[in-house]
Amino acid sequence: MKFKKSEELYNKGLVHLVGAVNSPVRAFTSVGGNPLFIKKGNGSKITDVDGNEYIDLVLSYGPMILGHRHRKVRSGVAKALKSGYSFGASTENEIILAKIVCDAFPGMDKVRFVNSGTEAVISGVRLARAYTGKDKIIKFAGCYHGHQDSLLVAAGSGLATLSLPGSKGVPEGAVKNTLIATYNDLESVKKHFEEHDDIAGVIIEPICGNMGVVIPQDNFLVALKEYLQTKGALLIADEVMTGFRSKFGGAQELLGVEADITCLGKVIGGGFPVGAYGARNEIMQEVAPLGGMYQAGTLSGNPIAMAGGISTLTELKRQHPYAQFNKTALTLENILLDTAKKYEVALVVNRFGSMMNPFFTKGKVTNFKEAQTSDTKKFAIFFWEMIKNGVFLPPSQFEAWFLSSAISKRDIKKIAIAVDKAMLAVSKM
Repeated sequence: MKFKKSEELYNKGLVHLVGAVNSPVRAFTSVGGNPLFIKKGNGSKITDVDGNEYIDLVLSYGPMILGHRHRKVRSGVAKALKSGYSFGASTENEIILAKIVCDAFPGMDKVRFVNSGTEAVISGVRLARAYTGKDKIIKFAGCYHGHQDSLLVAAGSGLATLSLPGSKGVPEGAVKNTLIATYNDLESVKKHFEEHDDIAGVIIEPICGNMGVVIPQDNFLVALKEYLQTKGALLIADEVMTGFRSKFGGAQELLGVEADITCLGKVIGGGFPVGAYGARNEIMQEVAPLGGMYQAGTLSGNPIAMAGGISTLTELKRQHPYAQFNKTALTLENILLDTAKKYEVALVVNRFGSMMNPFFTKGKVTNFKEAQTSDTKKFAIFFWEMIKNGVFLPPSQFEAWFLSSAISKRDIKKIAIAVDKAMLAVSKM
């Protein structure tokens, strides 16, 4: 497999793009080598500029749940394009998509569309503060909630630490109201409440996707919500990745929890830039123009993005592929574990619905500290062998893999062959 044109574009891109990319993970820093440049996608596959075809398990980090260029989505978007691209005014499709989304989440009466998951989280956190009149937010180490200053925080040692900026350019003052807890550890949350009386809420990925797939243990989310209710604090569910991926609605419902505020993105735009945050009426009453929490955006509710979202969710509801997702994910888990055992490679696989990924480690992975025991050098070898054998993965040990309803039995057989070759290469380290 040759990557000559991708290499040429990478070198050309270095002139006017930062690192030749527009998002850091695309730079392939953690796996080495140069990034691949993609030319087109169709169904379960993408093709790079060198003509190499891959089964796509990245899927734009989630939104291409129906596969690439699904005919119903193309048709809906093409129809919208005939009427115009952007108006800076309201359109009917905003109302249609809002109803679809709200109907899918029991705890959501109203929703506000924005342009990205990051915007959704910024607004959801601001809303929690506006509603409670409190300032501090608890987040969990390893959970990523977009690149806003206040949540770009790295945790130090211990369960309850002082917040330190996790990026240059983020002043300490920007994170002074952000507290770090340990995922799957309720005591780490309680410790913050014992020390602070101005905590507005806790933000969490119901299923983590940015430290790899990490799943709540022993009814952690249920216990967390029950505890927050005793403290007058809100639960903010960041379902930017998980929304509509494990059921038609949110992962929170499958886990027996109803969040106070839910943040969405990815799938609800069908591949177009979109995000959203929503809650019950009494909370959303705080948002302008009804209340004093200001948030605005010229392109929010963009008609093309709304059309993409309506077409995607309508088709997704018709297909209802969730049982098949679980079956496919279990098959892939068994392929990974059986092949790892065959070549005596230490491996753990976490999965939930249509999200999964392997960790090159021996022990269970239930939080960020445990995820960091993974051997990233082994993953880098595994990644490139999978690429060379026609399977496109996220270029990081700590990113979730995603399934689409377009994946076929033939694709799974090809993935199995690729895994065998990749695991053999890892075993020779």
